[in-house]
Amino acid sequence: MRKLSPKKRARSPRPRSVAALANALRLQAAAARVGFDWPDARGPIEKVREELRELEDEMLEAGGETRGAFIDEVGDLLFAVVNLARKLAIDPRTALAQANAKFARRFERVKRLAAARGIDLGRASLPALDKLWEEAKSEELGRSR
Repeated sequence: MRKLSPKKRARSPRPRSVAALANALRLQAAAARVGFDWPDARGPIEKVREELRELEDEMLEAGGETRGAFIDEVGDLLFAVVNLARKLAIDPRTALAQANAKFARRFERVKRLAAARGIDLGRASLPALDKLWEEAKSEELGRSR
């Protein structure tokens, strides 16, 4: 068995998704350093809208093998959102981690509400689940005020 140096042992591998977010941020910062950047967040907001429209267009025109086009458009959308975060001085990795934690908390609450009411999540309708979600969200927002 090969021994790792303390420096290499201390580094934990990053999931590809985290590395991809960090790489998008790095690429955008490099472009900004040479002036290829919007002056404020309005540019990236419009770019996010544009990329979302392009994804919607691909979905409407879907026929045959479109997975590749969807991947391209979702990638462009994510890249634009990372750029928006950068312009707002928000680390997109931190923002996504917080969103993940918030979703996990709320979904756990949905599961507890469903169990307390005898609702089988796997058989519940989307409107019923959405109602539980809104209740969990409302409870959480009420506590944080």
